[in-house]
Amino acid sequence: MGTNVLKINPADTVWVALTDLSAGEKIAYNNRLITLVHAIPAKHKFVERTLQPGEEIIMYGVVVGKAITTIPEGSAITTQNVKHEAAAYSGRTKTFTWQAPDVSAWKDKTFLGYHRPDGQVGTANYWIVVPLVFCENRNVNVIREAFEEALGFGKHNPYKSYVNELVDLYRQGATDQINKTSFQDFNAPTRHKLFDNIDGIKFLTHEGGCGGTRQDSDALCALLAGYINNPNVAGATVLSLGCQHAQTSILQEKIKQHNPAFAKPLLVLEQQTEGTEQDLLARAIRETFFALTEANKQTRKPAPLNKLVVGLECGGSDGFSGISANPAIGHTADLIAALGGSTILSEFPELCGVEQELINRTTNNKVAGRFTQLMRAYSRAAESVGSGFDMNPSPGNIKDGLITDAMKSAGAAKKGGTSPVTDVLDYGEYVKEPGLTLLCTPGNDVESTTAMAGAGANVMLFTTGLGTPTGNPITPVIKVSTNTKLAQKMPDIVDINCGPIISGEKDIEQMGAEILDFVIEVASGRLKPKAVDLSQDDFIPWKRGVSL
Repeated sequence: MGTNVLKINPADTVWVALTDLSAGEKIAYNNRLITLVHAIPAKHKFVERTLQPGEEIIMYGVVVGKAITTIPEGSAITTQNVKHEAAAYSGRTKTFTWQAPDVSAWKDKTFLGYHRPDGQVGTANYWIVVPLVFCENRNVNVIREAFEEALGFGKHNPYKSYVNELVDLYRQGATDQINKTSFQDFNAPTRHKLFDNIDGIKFLTHEGGCGGTRQDSDALCALLAGYINNPNVAGATVLSLGCQHAQTSILQEKIKQHNPAFAKPLLVLEQQTEGTEQDLLARAIRETFFALTEANKQTRKPAPLNKLVVGLECGGSDGFSGISANPAIGHTADLIAALGGSTILSEFPELCGVEQELINRTTNNKVAGRFTQLMRAYSRAAESVGSGFDMNPSPGNIKDGLITDAMKSAGAAKKGGTSPVTDVLDYGEYVKEPGLTLLCTPGNDVESTTAMAGAGANVMLFTTGLGTPTGNPITPVIKVSTNTKLAQKMPDIVDINCGPIISGEKDIEQMGAEILDFVIEVASGRLKPKAVDLSQDDFIPWKRGVSL
């Protein structure tokens, strides 16, 4: 097939435009000549033969939609002529075999990480300050203001200097110059960190812990326990009010469930026990500072690649996501699985339509059953409030060629590669098995990345076709562009460009290998992803219940 179109799977009834195609353009392939009825923008799809109402749309070899009108050969598929449709699923229907990729190039490689007493290895060394309830957010922010600048972790905000320049112009009466003044990055004096071996102190404020269901507060405690247990965290300071649903005892119970061998420093302070706010804050600051002096004694040491736990995320997806960046990090995931490491595929609404494929890849019936149960429960919960997985694609997704949830899901699932599914976790649970784990989260980018860090991810790969400025407080997020145009337009957020796959300059295996090498450099602290450099510390717990 030419370089301007792609038929992903032999069974597909639609082709993908890799470049902008004109109405009337003739597409020749395999002794066939298709004349395009419409102009087809890059990333969008057209049918290879006339489809009648009710006929299934096949892409990636699976059902991704159903025709609702007659769609003539060479016509674009749109939200006006296609609706969401997904194949049914049940238990395992096939025996799965996997041909692991050749990993000889990496078998002797290591990364430099922080070895924790329980055997986990961090790719960074953070201290976190966590409120158990939103009532403590203000106190957490007071501690943030006290610590960040004094310890050299605060990041200069160049926009303050920009505003000051505009203020000066206004005071001088030069209002005509305001709209002509371009932004300049006024660099403040370099701040030197006090603690060389600590990457930062992160403050995880949230709106939960009380007022909702007990299930929500329990889920929050499980998530926070996962952050405290994450290998990128040296220790934590926890602020409790005292009377909230999210009790300290629940947090400690969840930590034990995640890790019976937990041995990190954990400072817990309760405001209603301490007395005055001043007493609480002074003690929290003093004890945290001393703990930082101890955490600073830890240094990076070589670790095998099987200590990598890599989260796999996509956000701001486009019509190229499923054929460039997603399968590229899918190959990276396969390499990590073959090396004995762990990967996490989340976003359950974006696995709609590929359930059977994933079920057939599970290692046993118990794992398959857990996935089926969680997917169906999630789907019923969405439908009970008048929604459904079919409403997942955003306006940006649709504009850039992802017109049904099943189509989006079929491409999103490529992030998980081809390796066996070794485990399935509900939200708030922690990774225990090597290989590919499925984690129940929303499709919401930040709720999903928040959950993967709470499940133990020490690095994340995040693909985007439209540009998504998302990061995480404790886990470095590597942003992977699906197309060269985005990488050139938004170089401040993109780390790796998979556009060469679309242009034919590189294949998926080449890109996947390059991405793994990049992951090793980030895990060793030798490279800093753009999301870390920009302090994109996004943290949103998933609130599954109602407010009471």
